[in-house]
Amino acid sequence: MPPYRTYRKACTLQSPPGKVTEAVKAAISAGYRLIDGAHVYENEAEVGEGVRAMIKDGVVKREDLFIVSKLWCTFHEKSMVRQGCEKTLSDLKLDCLDLFLVHWPMGLKAGSELIPLNSAGETINDDTYFLETWEGMEELVDAGLVKAIGVSNFNKDQIEAILNKPGLKYKPAVNQVECHPYLTQEKLIHYCHSQGIAVTAYSPLGSPDRPWAKPEDASLLEDPNIKAIAEKHKKTPAQVLIRFHIQRKVIVIPKSITPHRIQENFQVFDFELTEEEIKTIVGFNRNWRACPMQWSLKHKDYPFNAEF
Repeated sequence: MPPYRTYRKACTLQSPPGKVTEAVKAAISAGYRLIDGAHVYENEAEVGEGVRAMIKDGVVKREDLFIVSKLWCTFHEKSMVRQGCEKTLSDLKLDCLDLFLVHWPMGLKAGSELIPLNSAGETINDDTYFLETWEGMEELVDAGLVKAIGVSNFNKDQIEAILNKPGLKYKPAVNQVECHPYLTQEKLIHYCHSQGIAVTAYSPLGSPDRPWAKPEDASLLEDPNIKAIAEKHKKTPAQVLIRFHIQRKVIVIPKSITPHRIQENFQVFDFELTEEEIKTIVGFNRNWRACPMQWSLKHKDYPFNAEF
């Protein structure tokens, strides 16, 4: 896998039609070369439009871009993994993905509903196990549909289960997890790096636009301690939060559809946080999750009951 620096996540569930395509184009124009998407975001066709437009205009070549997507939970049956990948490739109008992740370790009932729920508001689960799903992922590599495979939202024990799987062909290249100063993931990052697995931080700004946010939820971008560090460096709080991950050797995928913020989020290579500032930010940890996937608390493979 090529080295990562910063990662443009050019898709959002809340984006109105047309916004995602323009966001992808703005991101590529600003210098981003890594695009992170997923079937569940329901906008991969728009992502593909943005990518193709920039290739057609000669701004980039396909080989300049590193395009990532994720297998959704309703495709966890080993026999359905390829179908899930081919749906993404069809929407993006691509022949191959650079990286394909298992979005969550939890399998859900197959069908047209992305998050099938019962009358109690809990997910309707299937009886799959992610080790079988992983075998389907390995077949995608052998078929040339993806160049590398990884996981997302997996805890240490779940990653170890894959690494210790008899007959393992390809180990996960990446574990993409929620990570920010309120959820620093120190132990999980250390473990993944010790196994040669890269870590990607999603929601690095705390996902302030998440639809399930509560008024009493903490706001990273408004945290006075983060603001103080930002003012010292003449940077925005978002830039400090992004830089924090880069200096921890963590891939970071800030999400925005606003052109000037997309450009702002890329201007993070002209300053450096001090070791003391990094320690201070790590000290903000409170193990708070913006994306707890609360509908699946009772799933046998729910990942967040473990320490890390």
